[in-house]
Amino acid sequence: MRHLKAHRKLGRTSEHRMSMLRNLATSLINAQDERIITTLPKAKELRPFVERAITLSRHATNLEGDNAEAQSVHLRRRAATFFHAGNRQQKISTGRRGPERAPRTAGVLALRRLFDELGERFKDRPGGYTRIIKLGRRDGDNAELAIIELVDNRREREAIEAANKRAKSATSAKKKSAKASKEVEETGSRRGGRKADRTYEKEETTKARGRGRGATDEKTEDQKPKGGSRTKKTEATSAEKDTEK
Repeated sequence: MRHLKAHRKLGRTSEHRMSMLRNLATSLINAQDERIITTLPKAKELRPFVERAITLSRHATNLEGDNAEAQSVHLRRRAATFFHAGNRQQKISTGRRGPERAPRTAGVLALRRLFDELGERFKDRPGGYTRIIKLGRRDGDNAELAIIELVDNRREREAIEAANKRAKSATSAKKKSAKASKEVEETGSRRGGRKADRTYEKEETTKARGRGRGATDEKTEDQKPKGGSRTKKTEATSAEKDTEK
């Protein structure tokens, strides 16, 4: 029987473990790439922890009716328990002549992003908001590392958009080539290169060039090939032989 084995203890007390999971959840939601690197046991414990909070934001997005606003506030307060509170320092700086208000903590920012952005993104997704990718062992303590990230993140959307653009460009190129081949079949001409193919040259143009059927390739004296240095040497040697005789 698996009594008292619901979660990994991770070598920590309950308070320390909950504080660590809240910090990891805050880091995951506030991360620019929506991914963090941690050990595999921590990632496996963080996954159901943060997905419960995302489910609350998804329910708040899908609320309808007159009591929707009150229920949304209730769900937001329930989700706030998954992050560290950020209002403890606000009471000190609320005086009129006191210092400026302390900035909101990362937990408050994570809660705001959870309900403003992630709830809308995962509105139609019933669970499975995160992904775990194993990275192998870490040098030193040989701990197994893993990446935990939110699915449908910015990198995935950019990759999908780039793939769609490449597919559209390939489709347009195929259409252009098919259209060009169709024009070639209809007109009976070729447009493949810069120089026109003489096979499809008009007869008038060929005659004008002097290469028609009745034209002869007669070369003038200037166009005849002239001998080089070897021809001159041969002529000189023949002249010497004549003088000797």
